[in-house]
Amino acid sequence: MDYLWSPWRYRYISSAPPVDGCVFCAIAAASHDQDNLIVWRGEHNFVVLNKYPYTSGHVMVVPYQHASELGGISDLAAGEMMALARLTERHIRAVYRPDGLNLGMNIGASAGAGIAGHIHMHVLPRWQADANFMTTIGETRVIPEDLETTWQRLRAAFTAGF
Repeated sequence: MDYLWSPWRYRYISSAPPVDGCVFCAIAAASHDQDNLIVWRGEHNFVVLNKYPYTSGHVMVVPYQHASELGGISDLAAGEMMALARLTERHIRAVYRPDGLNLGMNIGASAGAGIAGHIHMHVLPRWQADANFMTTIGETRVIPEDLETTWQRLRAAFTAGF
């Protein structure tokens, strides 16, 4: 077994308060967007950083409406989800200059949803050869940027509207 020490993560794991109910509903209802890593709020959805990213810039577009499947949200929320995914793609391309992007949804636990009760769309930048030996052999992800920096960079892009 190999160990990769990351003592800077202790502050995060030791300070996270327990969440009763749905984590997405809880952070959507909170007023401190930076603390909750929400980079943008739309009328029906919000864009939030993934706390356990595959790559720097990994975000999720989440409807405010709590639903476990696409048919459970309004047409307005579904339309805005796609519009925000497109806007997020534009900002990620401008900020991170990726070679490509993954967009996807895992609906239901058997489909791989980590939070199966509240649908959300992942948007994440990808680069050639970003699945290197650390991920494939070492079963360890190396993220070159902390979440605070990612939040600041993407929040600035959304706020500037470029």
